[in-house]
Amino acid sequence: MAREFKLPDLGEGLAEAEIVRVLVSEGDLVREDQIVLEVETDKAQVELPSPFAGRVGRVHVREGERVPVGAVLLSFDGGEGEAGARERAPARAEDREPPRPSPVPEPRAEPEAEPRRGRPVPAAPTTRRLARELGVDLRLVRGSGPGGRVLAEDVRAFAETPARREAAGAPVPERAEARPLAVVPRGLEIPPLPRFEQWGPVERQPLRSVRQRIAERMTLAWAVVPHVTHFDQADITDLELLRRQHQTQARETGGPEVTLTAFVVKAVVAALQAHPPFNASLDHEAGELVLKRYYHVGVAVDTGRGLIVPVIRDADKKGLVELAAELADLARRTREGKIELSELRGGTFTITNIGAIGGTGAMPLVNYPEAAILGLARAREMPVVRDGQVVVRRILPLSLSFDHRVADGADAARFVAHIVRSLEEPGRLLLAG
Repeated sequence: MAREFKLPDLGEGLAEAEIVRVLVSEGDLVREDQIVLEVETDKAQVELPSPFAGRVGRVHVREGERVPVGAVLLSFDGGEGEAGARERAPARAEDREPPRPSPVPEPRAEPEAEPRRGRPVPAAPTTRRLARELGVDLRLVRGSGPGGRVLAEDVRAFAETPARREAAGAPVPERAEARPLAVVPRGLEIPPLPRFEQWGPVERQPLRSVRQRIAERMTLAWAVVPHVTHFDQADITDLELLRRQHQTQARETGGPEVTLTAFVVKAVVAALQAHPPFNASLDHEAGELVLKRYYHVGVAVDTGRGLIVPVIRDADKKGLVELAAELADLARRTREGKIELSELRGGTFTITNIGAIGGTGAMPLVNYPEAAILGLARAREMPVVRDGQVVVRRILPLSLSFDHRVADGADAARFVAHIVRSLEEPGRLLLAG
């Protein structure tokens, strides 16, 4: 009897995905967990492993096609045994971690789960390494992958269970169930477009998954958040000299180059710690401001597929060199489509830098449900007055868009002024790590 491999739910309520690459053909023998397709969601590209071992009877999709969750991707012949397929299928170059097929559930302690005694735990080497780093006993983790396979997300969820947090003395607040918000405000009707063909030739291009998601998120942010943008500028002449010294040392030692963005992340974290409302979200149903005591900073990356925001977790605990290395790694994997969905979630504040492209300023939209976003434009050498004399200094334009329900203009001015002071006195950032 034929077995069907259907597009799984890849998380966050995603309804469909675009087929980027089909890595097998009809008649091929594949191993269980062998990567057989690459798909693009509205967040990132994801490799899909086969849940079966056997012979591919039929490929139901083609590259470039958009398919809904639950659509049949591949059919496997029923005659090929699993053992035979494993013996005859080509060996994988590496044991890859399969994607989590469903949204990450709220972590739950599983004290009643008995350890797997005398049996090896099915998990990829990367998952085992993560478990060692987090101090997690894989035998106690309930796997959500095919055949009970333990995934990296299972290990992270187990490491953050309430039982473990309570043991560390951290409070475990109850969470209200999230409710979806309407993208388009009530009463707003979008009129149909005219027939542009009557005036000349046109070309229609379907929106890719990432572009569709961006359109939805930006419409939501504009409809829900009353935006205000505050502009300022920082004299980064001294910072740039310091950065170039680090750059020279990095080239000599082979270490990561400390970029301007790494300095800005440090300055932003310090400002967020001093001004908590900008590291918050507004729960309008409960009438509460949710102040986050963690600092996960998203940094927008320009890709050929659209703007994607990977998140630097616990940015407050990382030094400049570590931040620079992580920024470079996240940006590279984001552009290559290899970023994981979990690395795009949980941000508390976003930075978008268009300085490499140009511009003197912008009014970025808040990355809802965050409370604010900081835009950086191109730094330029400009004449400024210092002690009654005109001197040339390197000036960085800054623009902070924020949710006016969360903070007022004076609050935003103080928040940005804190960032400016840190950038103009880079010794502060070095002392902070």
